[in-house]
Amino acid sequence: MKETHARNGEFGRVAENLFRYSSSGVYYARFQANGKDICRSLRTTDRALAKRRLADEMEKASKVDPNMGKLSLSELLRLYDEHLAQCAPKTVATRRSIARCFKETWRHGLELAVQQINAGQLELWLAGKKREVKTATFNEYARFLRQLFNLALKLRAIAASPAADLHGIRVESPIRATPTWEQFHQIVKDIRDLKLNRDAEDTADLVEFMGLAGVGTAECANLRGEHIDLAKKRINLYRAKTDTGYSIPIFPQLLPFLQKLEANGRIRLGQTVFAVKDPKKSLAAACKRLNMAHFSPRSLRRCFITRAIEMGIDFKTISAWQGHRDGGVLIAKTYGHLRSEHSEAMAQRLVAQ
Repeated sequence: MKETHARNGEFGRVAENLFRYSSSGVYYARFQANGKDICRSLRTTDRALAKRRLADEMEKASKVDPNMGKLSLSELLRLYDEHLAQCAPKTVATRRSIARCFKETWRHGLELAVQQINAGQLELWLAGKKREVKTATFNEYARFLRQLFNLALKLRAIAASPAADLHGIRVESPIRATPTWEQFHQIVKDIRDLKLNRDAEDTADLVEFMGLAGVGTAECANLRGEHIDLAKKRINLYRAKTDTGYSIPIFPQLLPFLQKLEANGRIRLGQTVFAVKDPKKSLAAACKRLNMAHFSPRSLRRCFITRAIEMGIDFKTISAWQGHRDGGVLIAKTYGHLRSEHSEAMAQRLVAQ
């Protein structure tokens, strides 16, 4: 089959779905996908390359739903906003803030078909933000674009995401202050000794429990009397962030403290165990009075994990105590250097006789 082209050339069929334009030598793809005729340039005069590109074009076309082919960017953003309903409130607020910024600063129009958006346009938009925001925020912008066009991919509006290769900037891991076991006990005592502060005892109880049990403020806020089983020596915890429940043993270092709470009537069915929800301010004030580094509530969890590692407890067990489901991968990645340091310190004890 041959066709006359407006530029006095001819399309000649050279293989199934593959045509060559005589005057330029450029190869074209012509095929049907989802009941629709498709004809597009393969942008090459090399037959072998043209055949590979033809296969790619046919594969891409098979992945696109013709009913979604005209999906606009504004409609995609609306669907993305609906999709956020499954996320945590803080995440929703962050993503919506970024989406608003995107709408206000995107220069190519929101009614542009998603299929017409290319990687270069997204890269230029993202590059403009790099000059305006901090690294962590820039990375959130990149993540937003990947999520937005991944949704378009799932909806079969596009065959490949133009945001797939957009990556954030590597953030150097900050050095997080962690109290020693001795410092932890000093902090608890300092807070408890504030006799003129009516919340001192309650705050000290919360801080002491967090350090002895290795749990965070969110788990403590959800802790009720029925979650503590002194007979079976188990505590059931709930983490709202991941919507998961898990349990930990009542460690020997924790048992006397819980027995004291029970004696004081603080462990009762239907009653929250801790009256204070967040010890952040009291913790900061105690660190200042004791002339210590600034320790946050999360530092108490790190103190627990660090001590457990130094006592030889394996990463998998510690991970289970933290409610993780990765078998200890995150703990090993974050605290692995401590195991090496502890091993070297223990090795120095092998003194030749």
